[in-house]
Amino acid sequence: MCDQRRRVGDIEGLDSSDDVDVDVDEDNGLLSISTLNGSALYRDILKATKEFDAMFCIGKGGSGSVYKVKLPSLENVAVKRLHSTFEVTHHKSFMNEVRALTKIKHRNIVKLYGFCSNAQHSFLVYECMERGSLSSILRNEVESKKLDWLKRVNIIKVVAFALSYMHQDCSPPIVHRDISSSNVLLDSEFEARVSDFGIAKLLKPDSSNCTAFAGTYGDVAPELAYTMKVTEMCDVYSFGVLALEILKGKHPGEYITVLANLSTRDHVQLCDLLDERLPHPENEVKEVLIFIIKLAISCLLETPKSRPTMHFISHMLSMDPLVSQITSMKAKSLPEM
Repeated sequence: MCDQRRRVGDIEGLDSSDDVDVDVDEDNGLLSISTLNGSALYRDILKATKEFDAMFCIGKGGSGSVYKVKLPSLENVAVKRLHSTFEVTHHKSFMNEVRALTKIKHRNIVKLYGFCSNAQHSFLVYECMERGSLSSILRNEVESKKLDWLKRVNIIKVVAFALSYMHQDCSPPIVHRDISSSNVLLDSEFEARVSDFGIAKLLKPDSSNCTAFAGTYGDVAPELAYTMKVTEMCDVYSFGVLALEILKGKHPGEYITVLANLSTRDHVQLCDLLDERLPHPENEVKEVLIFIIKLAISCLLETPKSRPTMHFISHMLSMDPLVSQITSMKAKSLPEM
């Protein structure tokens, strides 16, 4: 019997790579794009989850369910099983984009190991982050108190660095399209990484940037109400909302509109924008939080061109001496005031 598996170099229109395999197993109808052996990865995940038994599910989202899986070849991984309605409609562009995402290696970005799909299952495989999403921690009364001001400032810096990298250093630039607390994951030490970069576009492929926006309600830029053109400035707006959410401990809601309006901004007090579950900040920490709030407000400006770039924001956060001072301190809870 002839081997029906085709490597990426045999598929017209796909780029080849030494470290990423794109395999088509025609006998089993399996498409895989992975830094690992795709067919083996598919089999191992089905075996480890007992074909996606609910007991292994650790969360659900708009595009699918997430499972925690222990593989023979890796430590724990997170597997996002896509909804049954998912379909690869532009095979070549989809595979090339997934390949590009699997090749990204950045300390502030969750590693994507690959993608597997056949008639029964389609899923993405990521490195596993022990503490899960930032959104779930902020909603938890006990866990949220472990996120002191130092940790929260560091998370904001990390997200800014990750977005700047995707916008500035990737060619072509990658727009996240759904930057929110649900897509910021934390490890055991509360170090943050951004997940699902570019996945929103992959799940709703289009030949241009004018496509259905898959962002989180309340976090998306206002211009998307009248245009579906997604740009880096949409990520900037969402970053501003996220930064305020991290400091407040919950979504800023109506404060977004108030802060974006110069005539109403002065009516907002600092205490209105900070998490009441934490001790009130003082001295250098207070100054840093005010600095970050001002940066976040600049991201919320209605006109996209008026917003700063993520490169500028990350530069400001890395160059400000007070931000550098407090984020270099050993992360520990602030004393009670």
